[in-house]
Amino acid sequence: MTQTWNEWVFDVNGFPITARYTQENINEIFRPFLKKLTEMQKASGRRLIVFLAAPPATGKSTLVNFLSWYSANDPELTDVQSVGLDGFHYHQDYILTHDAVQPDGSVLPMKKVKGSPETYDVAHFIDKARELREESHVTLWPEYSRKLHDVIEDQIPVTGKIVLVEGNWLLFQDERWGHVRDLADYTVFISAKEESLRGRLIERKMKGGLTREEAEDFYRTGDGVNVRRTLAGSSDGDLTLLLDSEGVFHRKKA
Repeated sequence: MTQTWNEWVFDVNGFPITARYTQENINEIFRPFLKKLTEMQKASGRRLIVFLAAPPATGKSTLVNFLSWYSANDPELTDVQSVGLDGFHYHQDYILTHDAVQPDGSVLPMKKVKGSPETYDVAHFIDKARELREESHVTLWPEYSRKLHDVIEDQIPVTGKIVLVEGNWLLFQDERWGHVRDLADYTVFISAKEESLRGRLIERKMKGGLTREEAEDFYRTGDGVNVRRTLAGSSDGDLTLLLDSEGVFHRKKA
């Protein structure tokens, strides 16, 4: 079937990012999803908390920026404010001076596995997520600076009636993360085949200046580990989508 593609350009983490989605995905998945959130928020009469979890290279940040823009430009939808999980990394001085226990029981310096679930301050995230439920309260959300490679606290005022939080580990089911899902009113998980994500992540590192050999080595020890852990260790969402190699989303069949 021939797909009709549309493109937009958004600022994500200080960089221009192109969002490219099919009209069919917008009509059949994205707008119905936003309409459902609008109805849920109006029925509850309070702020709605939504988690969108997915492995690296599925375009989470781009998608939530698009959904925020789309909701703001459709008068039938309640505006969605998007924020990220990355502001809940431990601060860099902590990461540089601490180790992380890996799933196989080995212990590695945190700086070698930055981005893994062990390098996030889950308790801090839980506290902030609970704050979001106070309708009259403006929550100041932390932000991860790609320039400083560190967290900057209390940077983003969160005021939206619907708050969409994106991150790799929001539906991860281990001892530290297993109860995080309970903080959300609705959840989304995006799955994909590892091989298609591998190509995207290697290309991303090469654009950042690494050689192909260096990018492939980084994938083996870093990104690839996180991709596999996210896919294997996360629960399905209330809505689970499958991203194919062409960038088209499909609803997961029950």
